[in-house]
Amino acid sequence: MATQDTATELEDYDDYRETDVLVVGSGIAGLAAALGAAREGSDVTVATKATRPEGASSWWAQGGIAVSRDDPEQFKRDILTASADTADPAAVDVLVDEANDAVRDVLVDTLDVDFDTNGDDYDFGREAAHDEARIMHVDAATGKAIHVPFLNYLDDHDGVTVRDDTAAMDLITHEGRVHGALLEHDGEVAPTFAGATILATGGIGDLYPRSTNPDGSTGDGIAMAALAGADVEDMEYIQFHPTVYTGEDPFLVSEAVRGEGAHLLNAEGERFMPDYHPDAELAPRDVVARAVQKEHEATGEVVLDVSGIDFAGDFPGLVEKCESRGVDWERGIPVGPAEHFLCGGVAVDDRGRASLDRLYAVGECSRTGVHGANRLASTSLLEGLVWGLRAGDDAAGREAEIVEAPELLDRDPALPDNFASEKFVRLRRVMDEYVGLRRHPDDLGRAQAVLRRLKGEVDAYVRTRTSRSLYELRNASVTALLVARAATENTESIGTHNLVESEASAD
Repeated sequence: MATQDTATELEDYDDYRETDVLVVGSGIAGLAAALGAAREGSDVTVATKATRPEGASSWWAQGGIAVSRDDPEQFKRDILTASADTADPAAVDVLVDEANDAVRDVLVDTLDVDFDTNGDDYDFGREAAHDEARIMHVDAATGKAIHVPFLNYLDDHDGVTVRDDTAAMDLITHEGRVHGALLEHDGEVAPTFAGATILATGGIGDLYPRSTNPDGSTGDGIAMAALAGADVEDMEYIQFHPTVYTGEDPFLVSEAVRGEGAHLLNAEGERFMPDYHPDAELAPRDVVARAVQKEHEATGEVVLDVSGIDFAGDFPGLVEKCESRGVDWERGIPVGPAEHFLCGGVAVDDRGRASLDRLYAVGECSRTGVHGANRLASTSLLEGLVWGLRAGDDAAGREAEIVEAPELLDRDPALPDNFASEKFVRLRRVMDEYVGLRRHPDDLGRAQAVLRRLKGEVDAYVRTRTSRSLYELRNASVTALLVARAATENTESIGTHNLVESEASAD
């Protein structure tokens, strides 16, 4: 409990809370962390700025979740090969060795997820850069099939409290230790003190004009951790998914569609992927994305030809998406690359522990070393599940300590008209032009200069007021600058970090 002195220091807040474990984020990584901690008897609070259920990136995951089946060594080789041999072998061992048990324990036995079957066995799918079929899936909506029952299960768990529409503004730190976070809900801001804090805030899609991430993917956990002094790594490695519908209201066309035999055609009707890689459409994502972009620029269009597969029978959800947008999928689905996944993030160990005491990070906001410079398809849900369980288990057993909370600034959220929207337009233009699928070394320095100016403009307002939209903009600008810096410092073109000869670009 708080002492009298501390309670006086907190009197400006309408309320403050205590919990053993605070999880920030409600994707599969955050929910797995909450489950892991609750199983150890800890009181857990899940704070998520998302509203149910579509707000978390996991809900949107299509392809599925990879398992090792009976050949873990081949699975490890596939992960390492897809990463251009930059993944951490020790981290890959953890992921693969625990894959089957984690999926069976949580998704099958605990949540009873109804994975697709084929006779007496699961209908394992194959995706790009996988040597064999090892993807467990539910149609092309695996994320939703996992996420909804997971949230429902934790809602009914006595040891877990889920707070929707609740944003983390800043971490509470004292003498190198993290003691929880300042949370905002419905315009009210108050600290939640925790024995351990687990960041599971997802990706950075809002930094780019086209992304498969849900709205609100502003790099919150990465920015808060970095500002608190935690280490971040591999921020330059951003994966662009090669097959995202290019029209209004874009959507991801699952890698599983190419796994079933769909082909990519340019505007001249030519299948081009065999010219770029011996695995053609099943080459690593970074290779396919660059090829699609090149063919799109050269011929004007790229479509995914699904005429040779049972698209309607195997992917009814994608058929519905096409038809609701007026896409005649039988003639091909227009596709192009879009930002999809950050392979780096808050640097963590094999238990999800960050460099700051009692701070953890799991899922896309973390850098475990599993993905290296490029992620193998359908390993994101698996990484979130495995590291979430390990982090939750490790974080359990600590009680909250009440310390001085960050200063509460003017709560008036008013900003100059269009301030946030104009700054986001500027940020996304810089990231798209300079720090996108292809990067020109000379332009990366220019990107840093523009982003530093933008961050300074945002910081001027952050120093005087507190609002969710402003802090999201701050987090996005911090994270964008981290990406640009990392891209500048890495002079090796590898995986998703693709350096090409410099071209003149306008500021």
